[in-house]
Amino acid sequence: MAEAEDTINRRARGLDRAFEILDYLRLQRQPLRPNEIAQGIGAPRSSVYELVNLLLRQGVIEYRGDDGRVFLGRKLYFLGAVYAEQFDLMRECEHLLARIAEQTRETAQMCQLEGNKYAVVLMNEGSRPFRISTNIGESVAIPWTASGRLLVDHMSDEEILAFIPEEDFVLPSGQRLDPAEFIRQVRQAKQDGYFTFNSIVDSFTHCFAVPVYDAEEICIATLCLVAPKEDGLRNRDAYLRVLVDAAGELSEKLGYRQDRGPSPRTAAGR
Repeated sequence: MAEAEDTINRRARGLDRAFEILDYLRLQRQPLRPNEIAQGIGAPRSSVYELVNLLLRQGVIEYRGDDGRVFLGRKLYFLGAVYAEQFDLMRECEHLLARIAEQTRETAQMCQLEGNKYAVVLMNEGSRPFRISTNIGESVAIPWTASGRLLVDHMSDEEILAFIPEEDFVLPSGQRLDPAEFIRQVRQAKQDGYFTFNSIVDSFTHCFAVPVYDAEEICIATLCLVAPKEDGLRNRDAYLRVLVDAAGELSEKLGYRQDRGPSPRTAAGR
């Protein structure tokens, strides 16, 4: 019995490590040698080489070039395609982002938590000549983003502080955002039903985020706009109305009843 349990535990650890390898390749966005992967994830080279060979045999990763580098394989693309076909949230968001981008001419995004980070999951670029884009799936510190104020709004203060790594409160400028101030912004965003600010990551954009709630009143995603700063500030109320309408429509399809939760208020409607 103990031997069987030990086998199960070893297989589980191997599976965890295999996904760690795939996630590391996703985040690095380039082919790597197995020893580089081992060093990057802090794992024994022997186990990484063994798992890489297994993933290669299954077509989950593939060789890239003649120097032993590997990267994500076609099988993941096929699995992802089936996932996208069946996952209603993704399909609905694609339609909504296209509509939002058409109505505002700005870059529209759907964002979610990725572990204890933030990531853009879907994006539709705006039609203006100057376009703003983001790497889909790239992990970003939660406090750096407008969406971050909404994606953790179901947590208690203590849960937020335990969830977000301490170092993530250090902004790209090197300044440290007071966690207490971040929590105050989270609570205010929950009350308002949106969050907007001049981007912390760059100096030329203004970011908008509106929550998408599920039937349990959990913010499972945000619909966002990223606009040039002057245009974002000038059209703030109009952009918010477009986002609030789209997010409300999506939340209702997920079973959320707006009369049970906060009512989004634009500055013009207060």
